[in-house]
Amino acid sequence: MVIPSSVPLGRLLPRHAARLVEDALGDTRVVLVNGARQVGKSTLVSGVCRDRQAQWRNLDRATEREAAHADPAEFVRSDGLLVIDEVQRSPELLLAIKAAVDEDPRPGRFVLTGSARVMGLRGLPDALPGRMETIELWPLSQGEIDGTPDTFVDACFEQGPDLRHSSSLGKSDYVDRLCRGGFPEAVARSGVRRNRFFDNYVADLINRDVVQLSEIERAHTMRALTKLLAARSGQLLVPGALAGDLGLPRPTIARYVGLLEEVFLIKRIPAWSRNLSSRAISTPKVAVVDSGIAANLLGQDPRRLMRPDSPLGGLLEAFVAMEIARQLEWSQTRADLFHYRTRDGVEVDLVLEQRSGEVVALDVKASSTVRVEDFRGIRHLKQRLGSDLIAGYVLYTGKEALSFGEGLRAVPISALWECGRA
Repeated sequence: MVIPSSVPLGRLLPRHAARLVEDALGDTRVVLVNGARQVGKSTLVSGVCRDRQAQWRNLDRATEREAAHADPAEFVRSDGLLVIDEVQRSPELLLAIKAAVDEDPRPGRFVLTGSARVMGLRGLPDALPGRMETIELWPLSQGEIDGTPDTFVDACFEQGPDLRHSSSLGKSDYVDRLCRGGFPEAVARSGVRRNRFFDNYVADLINRDVVQLSEIERAHTMRALTKLLAARSGQLLVPGALAGDLGLPRPTIARYVGLLEEVFLIKRIPAWSRNLSSRAISTPKVAVVDSGIAANLLGQDPRRLMRPDSPLGGLLEAFVAMEIARQLEWSQTRADLFHYRTRDGVEVDLVLEQRSGEVVALDVKASSTVRVEDFRGIRHLKQRLGSDLIAGYVLYTGKEALSFGEGLRAVPISALWECGRA
């Protein structure tokens, strides 16, 4: 299957998040839509609130921001639904919102959007416990772009080793998707125009949002750090090693990494352990949230990524991890995403653990063929978890789902967005 180089911007909608916002407005006083810039937060909220006669205030506008600072209580006063865009620019408004919803506890009073992890901002008042539901909006998933089910997480826990899937995609198709990423503006562009979007996006994010969150003296160092993190996609996040590469103190690197996570450029994937072995490490992995940005930071395009010496393996693992992270926002299955690695070098790229303790283990291969040896880490977990490991998959760039023993299957990567219920 050949995917188009670009997709019309008008048909790109975060359909899963739209449903979550609509549901939340029915029984929650305050809904926060949190996510990176340019992922479609304002478009999403505008569509959901179109028929609700909502008032709209945008804190990116200097005059409205000044009004919010001068008189927060008056700024949030509204008889109906009030939308406040980019609320992280005036987080003190949350105390005024708390007072408003305590006085009038009807659901659907406020929709807030933020381009940083609003509730993690330093100095933020703990204003809205029990009054607010947060919905994280990511770059578009492959299923949202294609109009396919996007329910792999539910399917793998429901079907386990019986999961069936065949794919029309080949390795080059996955590479094209990886380089395209999920930002609506990037999906709607191609070639040099797409690369310019990525360049401008990262520059604006550092010069605007990161500086807003915390004054930094070395913007050029932050840019260098983003490239290092992209090069480590799918690898362990070791601040000491990054500090050595950049010649900065480890605490500074740790702070900078935290800032990049707060503005949704990167995501940490925590290490998984159920005290199965004292030899399990606790170091997280890192993934750039959008695979297109990661590839662009490394100067990679589809042609280069098809070379044998390219960084495709790590980028593809991060691509898969972020598709799953998106699905965890809307899946019926309540699960968390981890990775697993021992000091002996036995590893499983991704571990999904349901709240009940059931586990699905996933390894990612850029190859179109799978060998018995590719299940080494999954077999290691299977021996220790027993029946709690309900399935182990090697996700690969081949065409068919194939059995590799009890509970073990090789599955095409496209199962992530094509499997499950529509």
